[in-house]
Amino acid sequence: MLTAKHISAKDLFESLRNIKVGGTVCHFSLKKCEEFAPIINEINELKEKKNAIILAHSYVSPEIIYGVGDYVGDSYALSKIALETKASTIVFSAVRFMGETAKILNPEKDVLLPATLGGCTLADAIDANQVRELRKKFPGYTFVCYINTTAEVKAECDVCVTSSNVSMVVANIPNDKIYFLPDKMMGQNLIAEMRRRGINKDIQYYNGTCTVHVEYTLDQVFRIRTEYPNVKVVSHPECRPEVCEHSDFVGSTAQMLNFMMETASKQFLMLTECGLSARLEKEFPDKTLVGTCTLCPYMKSNTLKDILRVLKAPEPKDYVHVNPAVIKNAKKCIEAMFRYTQA
Repeated sequence: MLTAKHISAKDLFESLRNIKVGGTVCHFSLKKCEEFAPIINEINELKEKKNAIILAHSYVSPEIIYGVGDYVGDSYALSKIALETKASTIVFSAVRFMGETAKILNPEKDVLLPATLGGCTLADAIDANQVRELRKKFPGYTFVCYINTTAEVKAECDVCVTSSNVSMVVANIPNDKIYFLPDKMMGQNLIAEMRRRGINKDIQYYNGTCTVHVEYTLDQVFRIRTEYPNVKVVSHPECRPEVCEHSDFVGSTAQMLNFMMETASKQFLMLTECGLSARLEKEFPDKTLVGTCTLCPYMKSNTLKDILRVLKAPEPKDYVHVNPAVIKNAKKCIEAMFRYTQA
């Protein structure tokens, strides 16, 4: 649990002052913290009264993560917490597909989404009708969907995966024919990883991409390595295959954080969303981030004011609703993920 019961503007400023990435979004002055502190304290009081928890993805802004987030992590960690929580209300500070995942795992609970832009370029890349058409074209294939998909898409697929467990899950699926969707880059990186492991599978993939990770290029990596010869390049599997191939480490947001924590190197190029870079600047002040990061407009549409609003007086649009029939099939897809990660 990362939440402070009560925080002063000065304490908040001291906590966040070392964060410099992400331009003005992740740059903190005492004046800015004086605006945030009363909202943070009101949110934390309301959570206790309403038996609510706030799940915050690593890509949302630092004042959310360190001010009100009860649990912070990547999609896999937060999915497990959503499954285990005893809170009656879940406020998911992330994007809509994550709120839907929480609702699938907790259909009897209220799930609230404070993001004003709940989309995701990956989740928006494919719908349930397209999956049904693909299944006709690829009979006999196990359909594996990335967690960055809608509930309706999950309901049409066999197994769900996250960036932290995709290779493990696919390796453990007994079928040698896999259709992976919607991320083209992750699909290509998955093929390369199976080859490295000596696992022979026929893997087909869809053509969606993440607006954040597709921006990184091999030229950027080479330029930074020339300028900083001792840098460790760390990338997300949603990045281009050639970028991942020339990285020192490839993994989910949680795995990237752990790599930085466990590695002696002092310089890192983090090829992911700026929210994780902000976490790293706060939690590892003795290490230096070089290069740039990219902002996700959807994750950054989560604000303290909207979290407070959905806790105080949620509107119908703030609730995450999933059709019961969709929940039934999508839950099978998600449960298969947990089963294959334990195989």
